[in-house]
Amino acid sequence: MSLIDFLLAPRKDHRGWDTPNEASRILLLLVLVTVSYWAWPISNGMIYMWITLVLLISTPILSLGWVILSFASQNRKSRKLTPSVGKKQSQ
Repeated sequence: MSLIDFLLAPRKDHRGWDTPNEASRILLLLVLVTVSYWAWPISNGMIYMWITLVLLISTPILSLGWVILSFASQNRKSRKLTPSVGKKQSQ
């Protein structure tokens, strides 16, 4: 499996539902860290303004990025979220 397939394949959770792919999770972290770093000097150290800026700027960036990633991940075979998904638990 190529790196692109690994990043874009939806993940199946323990209920069998498709969850976001690895690229979406990486995008979330990347956008939050970048916008947080950018917003701190602008907010002059005021936590409330910093959080407001991070949420205000991150939301449209993430929405657009996730839409693009959802189109890129169409028609890809789902992968398990973790290796233990689907295994029967012994009691």
